[in-house]
Amino acid sequence: VLKACDYFCPWREKQQMYKLDIGWPKTPEDFTGQTFCVAVDSLHGLVYVGQRGDNVPKVLVFSEEGYFLYSWNDTVEMPHGIFVWNTATDSSVWITDVGTGKYGHTVKQYSPLGKLIQVLGTPGNAGSSLIPLQFDQPAEIFVEENGDIYVVDGDGGMNNRLIKLSDDYKEIWLTGTNGTGIGQFRIPHSVTVDAFGRVWVADRDNKRIQVFDKVTGEWLGSWSSCFSEDGPYSVRFTADYKYLIVAQLNINRLAILVAPPVGAIGDCVMVHTVQLADETKPHLVDVDMKSGAIYVAEIGAQQVQKFVPL
Repeated sequence: VLKACDYFCPWREKQQMYKLDIGWPKTPEDFTGQTFCVAVDSLHGLVYVGQRGDNVPKVLVFSEEGYFLYSWNDTVEMPHGIFVWNTATDSSVWITDVGTGKYGHTVKQYSPLGKLIQVLGTPGNAGSSLIPLQFDQPAEIFVEENGDIYVVDGDGGMNNRLIKLSDDYKEIWLTGTNGTGIGQFRIPHSVTVDAFGRVWVADRDNKRIQVFDKVTGEWLGSWSSCFSEDGPYSVRFTADYKYLIVAQLNINRLAILVAPPVGAIGDCVMVHTVQLADETKPHLVDVDMKSGAIYVAEIGAQQVQKFVPL
């Protein structure tokens, strides 16, 4: 059976899709810790960065042009994932905290200026998968416009699961245990939702992406052939939902995959890669859904880089 690409692929000769914005940020010395996560508020032109370290501000806020605006620190111990949620009247910042101290094992909602609004989980207590809102090193969160919440819980803790919560924090569905089978995870590390009702999870140590129906939690398929060299660390869609941006930390690379339209997931097709410098270690990424720019939080380089579409 011939694959679609055996003879001709329009993207085989594809030109570079992104270029580095060397002027972002304006003052790189503002990064004073290890930059683990980044989130874009495309509505207000803001970029939030979560960093770790002793005596460093845990959240930095920049303009999309790269100017440092302000920072905040209260009740954030070890940020892992960060997400900006906008409604018609408000915006807030969600952070997953994998710390082991009095603030850890939680998913927290903040105002844009850092005022704590909501805590999910029991601060300081690692939980078991028997209790939906008892987290153990929750890796990342994605919040839909209607307030539905998706959390991948398990950056190396006892939980390996994907949970969907309503806007009043009730469990809608929960899937996943530790393992290599269909719907099982080994470090579910990043989660995003496409425009067609599907939830995409970077199943890091299984070196695959798994896809679920957002309404039912039903498993829809998985991609593994693109990740033989290194597992996926981060999943985010481009603004037009045509491509999926995947960070691969150990090989310092961003992979750009064709996002399938409605229906079957099919096989993964890598159309382009952005090779980063050695030891950059891209951890989590986010995409500006207005400009299409990709922001990459790099643990090794201790910086966030911005790539703009060509």
